[in-house]
Amino acid sequence: MAVSPSSEAKPNKVPSALELPQRLAPSQEKKLKSLGEEQSCILRATTAAQTLGSIIRPCYGPCGRQKFLVTAKGETICTGHAAAILKALELEHPAAQFVREVAQTQAENTGDGTAFVVLLTEALLEQAQYLLWAGLPRTQLREAFATATAEVLTTLSSLAIRSLGPLEDPSWALHSVMNTHALSETEYLTKLVAHACWVSREPNGSFIPEHIGVCVLQGGALTDSRLLPGLAISGKPCGQMTELLADARVALFICPFGPTNTFALATPRLSSSEELLRFRKQMEKVEKEIEQLAAMDINVAVVWGEVNEKMVVQANSCGIMVIQAKSRKEMVYLSETMGTPLKTQLLPPLEPGKCQKVYMQDLQGSVAMVFEWEYESSPFLTVVLRGPTTQGLRAAEQAVYHGIDAFSQLCQDPRVLPGAGATEMTLAKMLEDKGSRLEGPNSLAFQAFAHALTSLPKTLAENAGLDAQCVMAEMSGIHQTGNFLIGVGTDGIINVAHEGIWDILKSKAQGLQAVAELVQQLVTVDEIIVAKKTPVYQQITRPTTSKTKGSSPQREKFFGKYI
Repeated sequence: MAVSPSSEAKPNKVPSALELPQRLAPSQEKKLKSLGEEQSCILRATTAAQTLGSIIRPCYGPCGRQKFLVTAKGETICTGHAAAILKALELEHPAAQFVREVAQTQAENTGDGTAFVVLLTEALLEQAQYLLWAGLPRTQLREAFATATAEVLTTLSSLAIRSLGPLEDPSWALHSVMNTHALSETEYLTKLVAHACWVSREPNGSFIPEHIGVCVLQGGALTDSRLLPGLAISGKPCGQMTELLADARVALFICPFGPTNTFALATPRLSSSEELLRFRKQMEKVEKEIEQLAAMDINVAVVWGEVNEKMVVQANSCGIMVIQAKSRKEMVYLSETMGTPLKTQLLPPLEPGKCQKVYMQDLQGSVAMVFEWEYESSPFLTVVLRGPTTQGLRAAEQAVYHGIDAFSQLCQDPRVLPGAGATEMTLAKMLEDKGSRLEGPNSLAFQAFAHALTSLPKTLAENAGLDAQCVMAEMSGIHQTGNFLIGVGTDGIINVAHEGIWDILKSKAQGLQAVAELVQQLVTVDEIIVAKKTPVYQQITRPTTSKTKGSSPQREKFFGKYI
């Protein structure tokens, strides 16, 4: 998806909703002519954030919609995951790139809140733009936003009315996070993930997310998903050996298990003695490599690549079980977990992976290969997901990863906040009340921050198909009475404590802090300068003449304004 920041309007062309603005709206074009360069820069940054937000907004919340995402490889994916959509976009505007970077950092650090970051950044930039147009200096606006942010973060902790107990089932705390991403069977998946997280905790209460793997096997129903001990991957055993029940020494290969020329064995006839000799040498080389693996006590070879049947027979005779993996991602996960490298040749690793046993697990027509070992503290577990469609499995896999990340956050800080937009409305009310009692830039910044926060519950109401204006008016009236547990549900306002809808305090605080810092940085930008792209060979070969010397108007500039 190409993104262009060009401001030249073509009257007969309607800009795509999936592109950052190819041009500015006519009303904004008129404003640009009357504004200085500093104001036009913030306008373009806001426009870029607005269009990026228009892509993400329909996906926000449990009632968010899905999008058909066509990747660079031509693969079509149906997803409502904001991080996946942002990753696929090709962005050119610097402000849009900054927003994506902050949103992706939020997803990597907390596992959730990508859409929250994008939408709040958009709303806060809009408010900052209005204040700048009203004549508020940039330095004062930045300081006022910093003060408002500190007030928000201080108040946020006081809204945490519930915590996850050390011996408590975490299902209730994970359900809201997973319900945002799973398309169906959220209750079943939440209980599965909660049990896996609970069992995988360390004796001291800490949690290592990498101790829980996810294996996707198409077929069956989502309710057929289950937990397996150890690490399971989608793959199959090759040859006669299907299990090894003691002292497994594992080598991982991302290369063919056989001759390097994959077409050699498919050739029905060798036309010359040279080809026959070359083919024989390749076979002898692979045979020696297999013997070398056996000499180094390697008894399990996991291969991501083509597997030659004759070479498998020889490997079995040497006591080596050959497993053909289906996913490079799972190979990387095995490599990181076992501490053994991925080899591009059939050579024994210096340090093989070790586990207690390796065996095949039949799951109602699908096969998974399980690597299991004895553990002293927390065990390794794998959530095996089953389902009839690839898209449904992809959504379920994303929900499981978000649930694991949420539990990791709760192990660091067990406090949770009212969800469904209730926390945002409470913070907005607090900022409005304090802003009305202040004077100068702080008063304006507090009011602007409050207005930006109210855009999030409004988006939840819009995505649920509700009358957003009526819902917001009703919510605001109830929050004015001091009831901060009222949020947006699928049918109207709800009490989030009764419905069990919670947000994780640590994730929310990090998202608010990241958005505030990004907006404070963007409001101080007064101009965008792009270095001219000049081929190196032109710089070297073009001679300097008298016509190019001096400060002629025709002289090429090395820097141009990004308009």
